[in-house]
Amino acid sequence: MDIKNTQQLNSEIDRILPDIAEIRHTIHQNPEIALKEYKTAELIRKTLKSTGIRLLEPFLETDVVTILHGKKKGKNITLRADIDSLPIQEKTGLPYASERDGFMHACGHDGHTAMLIGAARVLNNFKAELNGSVRFVFQPGEEIVAAGKDLIAKGALLNPEPDAVIALHAWPGIPEGVIASKPGVLLAAADFFKIIIKGKGAHGSRPADSIDPILTAARVVESLQAVVSRNVSALDPVVLSVCRIGGGTNSNTIPDNVEMEGTTRYLKPELRKKIPVDMERIIKGVCDSMGASYEISYSSPYIPTINDPNIVDIGKNVAKKVLGSFGWIELEEPSMGGEDFSYYIAEYPGAMFRIGMGKDSAPLHSAQFDFNDHALKNGILFLVSTVLEFLNLRFVNAQSSVSKNG
Repeated sequence: MDIKNTQQLNSEIDRILPDIAEIRHTIHQNPEIALKEYKTAELIRKTLKSTGIRLLEPFLETDVVTILHGKKKGKNITLRADIDSLPIQEKTGLPYASERDGFMHACGHDGHTAMLIGAARVLNNFKAELNGSVRFVFQPGEEIVAAGKDLIAKGALLNPEPDAVIALHAWPGIPEGVIASKPGVLLAAADFFKIIIKGKGAHGSRPADSIDPILTAARVVESLQAVVSRNVSALDPVVLSVCRIGGGTNSNTIPDNVEMEGTTRYLKPELRKKIPVDMERIIKGVCDSMGASYEISYSSPYIPTINDPNIVDIGKNVAKKVLGSFGWIELEEPSMGGEDFSYYIAEYPGAMFRIGMGKDSAPLHSAQFDFNDHALKNGILFLVSTVLEFLNLRFVNAQSSVSKNG
């Protein structure tokens, strides 16, 4: 394909767009949880195999990693999409709604995967003119297990190592098809904890015979808020949420134990060591005062996502050129959500960008969320154009479908 004719790029995307939307709907209808994405991986492999793009052997069983080599040697740019779903019961009522009870694509990974397949198909038509290579990473287990860290450790980003890594994530509230990001910290670290309060059970009519783990747990929940309000600088954003609490089996028996689970979020990496120490000191103090004991486990699967300013600038320039002046939004603040894409750009220059799902979109991780098909074209166009720009080809100045109102 002659890339000097910029209209051909839009025409090529328009040509495959119905197929890409159908692929997304198929993935949406068949959600698979972290590291169990067998059918999803099979679909991706089958789709890309027909293009002749080189498919690597899996690193984590359900990943798909492909490399597209240009005619000339040069830099490598790596594009990543996540492919797993969430343990949520879908309530969208869509004709292609999840057919698996208790699971759905509530975070847009079906759209991320579809856009990356589209970008691979389009760029395959330009491979004779690429000065370098493009790696496409379809990653399992972004949710729950942060498998991106393991995928990198297995060598998925070697031979060649990337000069830039890009990811595109669906985002409600941003106008439809608009690209957004910011340099520096974009997303928070996400840690998880489990606390077991160990007391002594008794009949509900004789609480004096107990060491009440429920009352102790209630005081622990309240006291843990001091970690944010009294142990961390007011200038450092930190979130601590107890999200699950359980204990007991009936209404007239005080149980022996209570379990609590929750999450902490923060932007500064150095807070990783401080927060669990502060938490355990508080938990111990409460339990000692109540005569109870405790166990705590604390894990840190997601580090902060910190964008490289130079890569953000490239993406910003690309978005403005191919999508128009309304095609880019500079984000002012980071989000306290977490992402294992953070491990890709901790090792290599890169950035995560957001693509708007529209101002009326349901929120991520909700039972009503669905990726907006109208954003697929702009996502593919942005990914393809960023690759062409980064690998120093003649820039594609192709306008697409971003409106002023979104």
